[in-house]
Amino acid sequence: MTNTTFYKLGRLAGAKARKVQWMWNSLTGDDEKAIAAEYGVGQEMATVVREQSGIEPDPELRLILGNIRDRLSGVVRNKHHRFTIGLVRDELPTAYALPGGFIFVTRPLTTLCEHDEDSLAFVVAHEMAHVIRRHAIQRVLRQTAFAAASMVAPGRGSVGPWLRKVGVEWLERAYSRGQEFEADALGVLLTKAAGFDPAGAERLFEQLQTLDSKAGGLGAYLSTHPPVGERIAALRKQT
Repeated sequence: MTNTTFYKLGRLAGAKARKVQWMWNSLTGDDEKAIAAEYGVGQEMATVVREQSGIEPDPELRLILGNIRDRLSGVVRNKHHRFTIGLVRDELPTAYALPGGFIFVTRPLTTLCEHDEDSLAFVVAHEMAHVIRRHAIQRVLRQTAFAAASMVAPGRGSVGPWLRKVGVEWLERAYSRGQEFEADALGVLLTKAAGFDPAGAERLFEQLQTLDSKAGGLGAYLSTHPPVGERIAALRKQT
């Protein structure tokens, strides 16, 4: 297949994605309705995550994460956003957000943070930023196997079967480079506003670098995200 053909396919895929995004915006209406629709999509997806990954039964850690969420939620300007946080099973230190504010963190990530609340706060704030900036719903909408119209009304069951098919692992893939940096930047602002030490973000990234250099087990995971060194440099400029 020639480069020209790839270019044309890319243009077609981009046009289709923009059409679906336009449909979604048209159907959901104002900001409050759009957030409510995103919540319905995320709620359906969250059910699949809990089924496939399983919830970690750790009341103490869940309480810590819940308190962090509450502090961060308190400084989010748009009060239509609702955030829930869950602790799920996974071998990788990771976290991900679903449309509507459903955030999941894995135990290996909390261990990597050494239960440092400032680092954990950045993790949660980064994922909240993906929701606030609409990265989470945009990523789902780009998967055009189903129509935007089928996702607007909660309970229609369009997203759950799709997520079961592609697997929860899909959620661990990175957003675009620009979206990751944008979520880092807003995440730091949220942690500062909520009274956390923004240096916790840098400590987290340094831990990720150290773990990967020792075990080499994060190569595939980190390869789908912007280079950690660049993210640290960007955060230092901001803080």
